[in-house]
Amino acid sequence: MRDFSWKYFAMTGDVDAYLLYREAGESMVTAADTAAEEEQVYDEEAN
Repeated sequence: MRDFSWKYFAMTGDVDAYLLYREAGESMVTAADTAAEEEQVYDEEAN
């Protein structure tokens, strides 16, 4: 979805496509942060 919205923005200059691209990128970062935090909690509980 992120790649599509970037390509669409690049071809058309549509601002909404760019905002969708940015939103998709932010959710990817948030998901990675959440996964790292959960892994740290599991490691702490295992010890």
